[in-house]
Amino acid sequence: MSTREEKLAAFGRLLDVMDTLREKCPWDRKQTYESLRPNTIEETFELCDALIRQDKNEICKELGDVLLHVVFYARIGSEDGDFDIADVCNRLCDKLIFRHPHVYGEAEAQSAGDVSRLWEMVKQKEKDGNKTVLAGVPDSLPSLIKAYRIQDKARNVGFDWDNREDVWDKVHEEVDELRAELEKDDAEKSTDEFGDFLFSLINASRLYGINPDNALERTNRKFIRRFTYVEEEARAQGRELKDMTLAEMDALWNEAKALPTEEA
Repeated sequence: MSTREEKLAAFGRLLDVMDTLREKCPWDRKQTYESLRPNTIEETFELCDALIRQDKNEICKELGDVLLHVVFYARIGSEDGDFDIADVCNRLCDKLIFRHPHVYGEAEAQSAGDVSRLWEMVKQKEKDGNKTVLAGVPDSLPSLIKAYRIQDKARNVGFDWDNREDVWDKVHEEVDELRAELEKDDAEKSTDEFGDFLFSLINASRLYGINPDNALERTNRKFIRRFTYVEEEARAQGRELKDMTLAEMDALWNEAKALPTEEA
């Protein structure tokens, strides 16, 4: 692995490359916060994709792409006289030190759960901290992830089930209410109840230590893999899916499930 000096030299090289590109490349020179934002979102999702696949080579590559955007925004900030990369790093370090009094101060935390609860209390004390417990959850988060973060933040201040098994009563209650509204054919109330049902399922996943976004993505990939097998096998038989019966497609689906490479 690289030494500290090599890491610092590599980061300095990146800053030099960024400065050169910003000065000499027409495309890099015209970029703004607004124009870069869509690319940043894309790069973040590409990193997440590599992470869930645990592709170490791609993770390294995508981390570089995300880091480039951090450096790029800092360069733009320095041109406007607002901040530079040193300000970004120092503010981050100051925040991390302040939020870890169990490491840099006299507070005690024996578990990751203790740290999470301490983190929320410390953030409330920050000069620019959140005024409410849930204020720190970004509005732009995807709804599934936002629900998980909302529940996790509420947990950190003690608003949670005493026993995780009790959550299943809530899940069953919500699905019953959903079915009742669906039978009434009330689209508005059915939508509300479906949201409540999903929220309760996400709560259950959290209580059992399962990340719902990761779980759903695993299922997405599993479905894609199996459905692609069905398509390919149908094509090998000279047939189109639209011309096959559901039973025929199910037979191919079960073949896909039985493949030795099939994930759980």
